[in-house]
Amino acid sequence: MMAYIFKRLLLMVPTLFGVLLLTFVVIQFVPGGPVEQMVAQLQGRDSGGEGAAAGGAGYRGRQGVDAARIEEIKQLYGFDKPAPERFWQMVQQFARFDLGKSFYYPKDVWTLVKEKLPVSISLGLWTFFLSYLISVPLGVAKAVRSGSRFDTLTSLVVLTGYAIPGFVLGVALLVVFGGQLQWFPLRGLTSTNWEQLSWGARIVDYLWHIVLPITASVMGAFAVTTMLTKNAMLEEIRKQYVLTARAKGLSQRRVLWRHVFRNALIPLVTGFPSAFIGAFFTGSLLIETLFSLDGLGLLSFESVMRRDYPVVLGTLYLFTLIGLVTKLISDLCYVWVDPRVKFD
Repeated sequence: MMAYIFKRLLLMVPTLFGVLLLTFVVIQFVPGGPVEQMVAQLQGRDSGGEGAAAGGAGYRGRQGVDAARIEEIKQLYGFDKPAPERFWQMVQQFARFDLGKSFYYPKDVWTLVKEKLPVSISLGLWTFFLSYLISVPLGVAKAVRSGSRFDTLTSLVVLTGYAIPGFVLGVALLVVFGGQLQWFPLRGLTSTNWEQLSWGARIVDYLWHIVLPITASVMGAFAVTTMLTKNAMLEEIRKQYVLTARAKGLSQRRVLWRHVFRNALIPLVTGFPSAFIGAFFTGSLLIETLFSLDGLGLLSFESVMRRDYPVVLGTLYLFTLIGLVTKLISDLCYVWVDPRVKFD
């Protein structure tokens, strides 16, 4: 076991290096970087127009700006050094978990991530727990009543929810419940006077704001977990040990929950770490934008559009590392849940 864990940890190093190298190389060919945007500001032009011109032939974005000033701007952003030297310096910083400083925010990347994380945690926790608390019992009920009218109707509902994109559902919820009926607020996680409210009123205000974005986020997550639970239960119900347990006189409830359910949980439990961590760090960009929620998804999108390379590469490194560790934990859960699994 320890040899397997050590081997997996060693394999994370070339994986991280490859992801960072590939992204860094792609970045070198992306037009409209921070130097070009600063030059455009000095020329009094909008950076969006410059970005469009950069893609065409005969780009003239730097005309009219002194060459010495351009070199100062390059030095300010660190582009005065060769690309290999900049990449090696970045790798050394990341090895010390120094993610660097943003080009456009007067903060380092760690501070930005910590500021945006509470919003993503709010969305992720509610989405994760509601998905499992509703989908697992629903999947069990569907397996027990397989082929019935209840099974057919619930399948229709969850698959319809899965087919509707979250942002489309979010728009519909905003128009109906936020605009026409005005039952829920249109934006944010809290009201403007949240600081002046009592603790009880703060909780109510937070729940009032979170209803629509969570509903839009969670609908698509129901189908996968529900159908996975149902299929795992049906597979276990048809096995020989279930017939043996029933032949011994055990009640249907005892057979279902003490034998079938425990074995059917294996695919769900092994995916639990990935789903739990992923709920925090894979915030929905469209949901956050639609409901004006300033989370990690919106930060990632804005950093790409602004060519804020320290934020792009720093968050990529952090999320990739978390994903690799989570994948290892998920694999180890196989042994914890099913002792028959051996890595050797």
